[in-house]
Amino acid sequence: MTICYFTATGNSLYVARRLGGELKSIPQLMRETSIQIQDDAVGIVCPVYCGEMPKMVCAFLEKSKIETEYFFFVYTYGMADTVARPNAELAARKAGLKLGYSASIRMVDNYLPGFEMQNQIETAGEKKIEEQIEQVCREIAERRENTVKLTSAKRAEMALVHNTMGRAILKSSAAQDYIVSDDCIRCGICAKVCPANNIIVTDRVRFSDYCEVCYACVHNCPKNAIHLKNERSAARFRNEHVELKDILSANE
Repeated sequence: MTICYFTATGNSLYVARRLGGELKSIPQLMRETSIQIQDDAVGIVCPVYCGEMPKMVCAFLEKSKIETEYFFFVYTYGMADTVARPNAELAARKAGLKLGYSASIRMVDNYLPGFEMQNQIETAGEKKIEEQIEQVCREIAERRENTVKLTSAKRAEMALVHNTMGRAILKSSAAQDYIVSDDCIRCGICAKVCPANNIIVTDRVRFSDYCEVCYACVHNCPKNAIHLKNERSAARFRNEHVELKDILSANE
């Protein structure tokens, strides 16, 4: 089994590890000229951003040639997965793949404009994260299948979510609005954890227009020096089972 993952603060990496198999970082795969994956089972694990997969994951599906008898998609999310599973079904169809199974696992939400981070961390136990992961692990091991119907009503809902939240939040230029405080020591960690190579560190931190809006730079800064203008608190998050070196290894 091969699992391709996208991670910013470790939730999806942790789930990918729990599922087992050979893990492949999507940001690293995207730097290759061509991507060919062949296995009895191939899955993608990634976060939900405004009801959608990260832009890079969508680009990965378009670029890759995947051959498998069992293709699956596992999302991690915080508040709601909304139309994430229909989006996975649509992306799989465009890539010529049959989506045999999809699931969503509710975990800590790292969306700083929407949540007070410390409260998210303290109430994580209420989400029964481990029980959710164990269920998904069982179902994939048993090669369970489920279907997502792309009805006209569902397609309309997908378009609505994209045209409202998606376009407003998932802007490629989003990082241009980030604030870097005087606490910055120009260590370069932000550039190394950025999956999109959107950050250059010289005498200061510079952001380009390829932001994935994943907040890897914000949450993994060792000096908590990167801030959003509309963040609810200065608290930061990384999955407790994942270390900074793991994020660096995945995205550098």
